[in-house]
Order: sequence, then C-alpha cells, then structure tokens
Amino acid sequence: MLRVGLIGCGTIGRAHSLSLWALRKAGLTDAAVVAVADPDADRAGSIAQPNGAEVMGIAEVLGSVDVVYVGTPTATHEAIVEAAAARGLAIYCEKPLGPDLDSARRVAALLKTVPHQVGLALRSAPVFAAMEQAIRSGRYGRLMTVILRDDQYFPIQGAYASSWRSDVALSGGGTLIEHSIHDLDLFRWLCGDPERVACRTSSFFGYPGIEDFAATTLSFADGATGALTSIWHQVLSRGSTRRVEVFCEEAFLWTEDDNTGPLHVQTSAGTEVIACDPPSWVDEIPVPEAGRRTLGLYAEASRRFLASIEAGSAGSPGEGEALAAHVLVDAAYRSAASGGRPVQP
Repeated sequence: MLRVGLIGCGTIGRAHSLSLWALRKAGLTDAAVVAVADPDADRAGSIAQPNGAEVMGIAEVLGSVDVVYVGTPTATHEAIVEAAAARGLAIYCEKPLGPDLDSARRVAALLKTVPHQVGLALRSAPVFAAMEQAIRSGRYGRLMTVILRDDQYFPIQGAYASSWRSDVALSGGGTLIEHSIHDLDLFRWLCGDPERVACRTSSFFGYPGIEDFAATTLSFADGATGALTSIWHQVLSRGSTRRVEVFCEEAFLWTEDDNTGPLHVQTSAGTEVIACDPPSWVDEIPVPEAGRRTLGLYAEASRRFLASIEAGSAGSPGEGEALAAHVLVDAAYRSAASGGRPVQP
C-alpha cells in the first residue's frame, strides 16, 4: 500500500482526498491517505476522519508517508517540496509552483530529483484531449486561432473558503498566475510555444498586486494566434467557466465545459457533437452529482500520477511543463508592466 500524506486541507486538499477515496474504492489504486497537515485543526480533522488518517505537523507527515500532495498557498510550496524531496518522497505539487519565476525554477529543480507530477489538471480533461487530437490530426487544415475566456468569482469566498488568494505575498499575483496558469499551459499543449506575449491587466477590487482582469495575446511562429481573457468577478451565482473556441482552416471547434465537454466541431458538412464523458468510476466520488465532473479531473490526474509511481515512470505533466507555463505567466506580467508591449517569453 502506498501511504499518502496531504499537506493543505482546503478546497484542493479536499478534492484530492475525495478523488483518492474514489480511486481506491474503484480498485484503481491501493494508495490510502494516512496523514494530513493543516494549520486549521477542524479542517484537517474533517479530511482525516473519513480516511482514518492522523492529523500531524508537516515534518511528521513527511516522515510517515511514501507520497505527499502539496496543496498549500503558493509561497509555501518551495519549503515543503524541499523537505519532501530531501526524504526522496514522490510529490504531487499543486500549481503554481511558486509565486514568481525564480521560485518556480527552484521548485522545478527539486521536483526533478524525485518521482513527481504537477497539478495542471486541464491535461486530464477528456474534452481538451479530444481537441488536441483533432488539431494535431491535420484533418481540419492548419490551426488559425484559439480564443479562451476563463472566468470565476473572486476565489476568497464561497466554495474556496480562504483569504490567501488576495495576499500577493502568498499568491504572487491574481488571476493570471493563480488561475490562468492552467490556460497558458493549455495554449502550449494546443499550439506550441509562442514567440511573443502581450498582456494588459487591471485590478477592479483593490487588492494590492492582485490583478482580477487580464487580456493576453500570444503569437506563434506559424502565424496562429491565441487570445486569453481571464476574469475574477463578483457574480457569486456563476461557477468557474472556461469557453474555448478554435478556428482551423476548415473547422470551428468549441466547448464551454472544461471537465467533460462535449466538443462541438462545425465544418462545411454540418456540426458534430463529440461526447467526452469521464470514466464510470467518477460516479463513485461521494459528492453531489454536480460536483463529480470537476473532481473527476483531479481523480484522473491522481490515477495517472499513482500509476506512474507504480510503473517507475515519469508523471505527466511534470516540472518541465509547469516551468514552461510559469515562463509564459512571467512574460505576460512583464508585458503588462510595460503597458502591453509584446515581449519574448
């Protein structure tokens, strides 16, 4: 049995706990959560109890497990990853790796020394796998542009139940680094590495150093472009939403459900709707049906990570993909600081 420790028992820690429970129940892993750590004792206990795990300090968790999930505020990742890597533990590190590019580089170097995976969960989404395959196949001609709108309510309330994302010392920034690092990784997956990045940001809600709006344009060597609009708003009845539109020479592809789709493909012959359903074991996750799709994304990421550990292979996405996404975040911030001037990543 792989002994798993969860460090950080907030929203993402709970998601990993439920996901690991579902994987174990489905017989897809023998990994079990045996230890958790969080400064909030009640929060830690609420995850420890259903897993039959113990609440410990961080050092004690690291001395009691084979695998550790790091789901703490961004600025704390480096110290935890350093301590876990020193013990040779397998590490699942949530994104962003660090609050700035230099910190991200140090965390990436540490992760490279041990079995690991990074929480860029969109790479586990069936709909984006289908979209990437359609683009790569070439059957719709050359890729022309990808347009992505990513919006959610300001994540210090509601389901997120934390305040640290409004503190630049802990988060490193706002919607670009905390939320849209997923999106910039998706652009790399779909389009490759851009030659130029241009960005403008705004802060409507007054948290110093925390942008809640960003408009980013990416330019690629083959003439394709990417346009990302990332927004943290105050529409509390609206859940986190990604709408992705892709124009190829001979097709328009789109989705607005970043978990399971469907993927819509419109050509001159008409429109095809491609189902991108999660695996059946996702239905075993013990949460209301509306929440299972999102958790299914994390569960599939964990399944791949744990399978890679058992196979002795590299987890994916790894530190290389994570660091490349950080480079794009850094380029976007540098462009925004210069008034939107295009910069090289």
